[in-house]
Amino acid sequence: MSSPFLGLRTCIYKVNDLKAAKEWYAKVFKTEPYFDEPFYVGFNIGGFELGLMPKESPNEKAENIHVLWGVEDVGTVFQMLLEHGATALEQPANVGGELVVATVKDPWGNVLGIIYNPYFKIDK
Repeated sequence: MSSPFLGLRTCIYKVNDLKAAKEWYAKVFKTEPYFDEPFYVGFNIGGFELGLMPKESPNEKAENIHVLWGVEDVGTVFQMLLEHGATALEQPANVGGELVVATVKDPWGNVLGIIYNPYFKIDK
């Protein structure tokens, strides 16, 4: 039985300063946005969409959502994010086998997770 779902396509972070967030994400992900408008900024990160949108209200937040971006070295990327102004939320930790995860909060309070998962392969 095949699933009607094609997989993760977009992760959107809401920010109160779109220009500053665009610059920050371009720096830490080492890529420029492919779509850049006042209502939405889109980056292509390894074939997946990282989107930035302006917050509609200062209290708008949903920390119960975890999005984990794949990396080769969680410790190195975690340190780089902290050096660029992120705040540690969950220190790098082995969560079984070779899986390592960590989370930070970006300068706008969004949870940004990273994962090393050698077992997961993207279906093409």
